[in-house]
Amino acid sequence: MISGNIVDVFNSVVYPGEIEVADGRIKRIVKNSNHYDNFIIPGFIDSHVHVESSMLVPTEFARIAAVHGTVATVSDPHEIANVVGAPGIDYLIDDSSKTPFKFYFSVPSCVPFEKGGGILSVSDVERLMGYDNVKCLGEVMDFVGVIREDELIMNKIAVAKKNGRTIDGHAPELSGDALKKYVSHGISTDHECIKLSEALEKIELGMKIQIREGSAAKNFDELAPLLSSHPEVCMFCSDDLHPNDLISGHIDALVRRAVKRGIDPMNALRAACVNPVLHYGLDVGLLREGDPADFVVVGDLSEFGVLKTYIGGILVAENGRPLLQRITPGTINKFDVSPKKPEDFAVVATGDRMRVIGAIDGQLITEKLEMKPKIVNGMAVSDPAADMLKVVVVNRYRESRPCVGFIKNFGLKNGAIASSVTHDSHNIIAVGVSDADICRAVNLVISERGGIVAAGDGFEKILSLPVGGILSTGSYDKVAGEYMAIDAAAKSLGSCLGAPFMTLSFMALIVIPRLKISAAGLFDGEKFEFTSLFI
Repeated sequence: MISGNIVDVFNSVVYPGEIEVADGRIKRIVKNSNHYDNFIIPGFIDSHVHVESSMLVPTEFARIAAVHGTVATVSDPHEIANVVGAPGIDYLIDDSSKTPFKFYFSVPSCVPFEKGGGILSVSDVERLMGYDNVKCLGEVMDFVGVIREDELIMNKIAVAKKNGRTIDGHAPELSGDALKKYVSHGISTDHECIKLSEALEKIELGMKIQIREGSAAKNFDELAPLLSSHPEVCMFCSDDLHPNDLISGHIDALVRRAVKRGIDPMNALRAACVNPVLHYGLDVGLLREGDPADFVVVGDLSEFGVLKTYIGGILVAENGRPLLQRITPGTINKFDVSPKKPEDFAVVATGDRMRVIGAIDGQLITEKLEMKPKIVNGMAVSDPAADMLKVVVVNRYRESRPCVGFIKNFGLKNGAIASSVTHDSHNIIAVGVSDADICRAVNLVISERGGIVAAGDGFEKILSLPVGGILSTGSYDKVAGEYMAIDAAAKSLGSCLGAPFMTLSFMALIVIPRLKISAAGLFDGEKFEFTSLFI
């Protein structure tokens, strides 16, 4: 029996009582008149996350997420799929099966606009829909393809509908008739809203809004009013959360922030616990008799400090300690590129104006800038004094010439940072103050067959990511510690970004406006076409 003040979110009431658990389910809930200092709430759910962004395999992600009261996720494995295809999804699902934590998955709908290491065919989508814990078609980023009704994406949507699965969306800044057509194809959610007005338009058309707060994209403050005005259509998600941030908090942190803003705790808990279960049809308990025994014991309904987490009646975390067993995972990868030379990153100046990516701290979108290049001996070079640095993408799946552009707002004064965590294709991306520095950082990533690197005067720091070049095989505390050291090193080089590596990883996500760079070239996300560096 587990005793406490039981929080009935459906009826917005709290009462003292006891929960009897048998065979992993809630057999009986008995009200009493006792006084308790603790509260029992449904377990938290991350309604849209790429587990790969934590740099942890699922079994290790579960250990730290459970500490924060998370009992389930709806995970989109398109990062590993973009590296090795369907076998990568099989790898994550297999690893997730080794823990009682409830991992639910989507089948990725889109392959990168540029060719990556893996593809997902319609037949792959059909096969993967056969997993019991696959609940939806993953975020449909190819909103242009949907609007045009391109055959490939429409066939994948048809497979989802045939299998009775929901369809997740991804439509940043889409509006008007284009949005109406997008939604008309059954796309039910969006986690890309950056403005309240954008979210309200999507709600009006019947979409559910996933309020996102990740390591790079932070939309909670803008969208939090929806928790009061439209609590029935809101869910919380992290989307992408790096290991240092996951150590600090997960969905519990969003509930805490919501209540501190004066939002009704019941509305916050609807978004954190109830709405994802109802929308995706998850087999996750919501504190009702007969439900799976998935719940969390917290100290109060303001700070939501997690004391204990139960999944299927099993105590999986207590007082900040994971009780789930650590499992050493296998590896899967694809990394076929040779070391580079500094001259590979040289750019001949062919004009006096350049298109420059303007990074925005805390956002995935960028600015599309025009700037005058710094030219030395006829070559366009990084200009740290103007905070205009070279950004390069190196194809890691086949030998090809690196693509080189320029970016503003990274702030590096010396050295370079590089990463093979590069949405969506997970090629190698680097920013640095000189071609030699960039080359050094890129080659360190290549030598490890995946990782993140900060290299400056007299030091090199690297977090090795041997699983697909995006995941570590280490424990969550070790990975988080190494990541924090590299993050600090990047900031010591001059970066003023809150999460420089997370921001860097999205500079190649060309489906997000406005100007991005990929292994295939500079991409104008507004015109949805490749463009030239020089104007």
